[in-house]
Amino acid sequence: MRLNEICDNQGARKLRTRVGRGEGSGKGKTAGRGVKGQKSRSGVSVLGFEGGQMPIYRRTPKRGFTNIFAKKFEIVNLGRLQKAIDEKKLDVNSIVNAETLTAAGLVRGNKDGVRILAKGEIKASLTCEVDGATRSAIVAIEKVGGKVTLPSLTKVETLSQKKSEKTAAKKLAAGSVKKSVISDDENLELAPTVDEGSKLDE
Repeated sequence: MRLNEICDNQGARKLRTRVGRGEGSGKGKTAGRGVKGQKSRSGVSVLGFEGGQMPIYRRTPKRGFTNIFAKKFEIVNLGRLQKAIDEKKLDVNSIVNAETLTAAGLVRGNKDGVRILAKGEIKASLTCEVDGATRSAIVAIEKVGGKVTLPSLTKVETLSQKKSEKTAAKKLAAGSVKKSVISDDENLELAPTVDEGSKLDE
């Protein structure tokens, strides 16, 4: 075996088909495109064209949108935290944040933060500084003497929260007004009607 004798296995590299190189090649003259027509010409793209009928990408309904500003959190359950403590991967006295969780191997640390969920049981008292936590998870941590610190809301998040509260209040008010109108209508229907004949008799 010499350097000049080294080569790939037979059939490992396949040469591309060279078209338009004579009839004897099998791909000469029309080069495998057939005779005439739109698709035989150059510079034609008919992807998604269905002969004039409404194409699939236009006749299927579109719903919702993708929020490009949405944050992606890494999820950690209470059960995993307790397991890491039992296996001595996580120190009870240290602050539980993205850095300590990454060091313990619970998260990769390549997203927008860490969010704690309430799945599982926690026995150790922990001090958590995370980007998010469910209400039930916070209750469970505080029940065993722990503490959860969440980041303060940004200006945009504060405005969004106020707007959602305002919308909810409006809906509630509209619902109560509607109920009162319905009850008034029912009272009118139940009110006794005076017969005209009895009026004349009087």
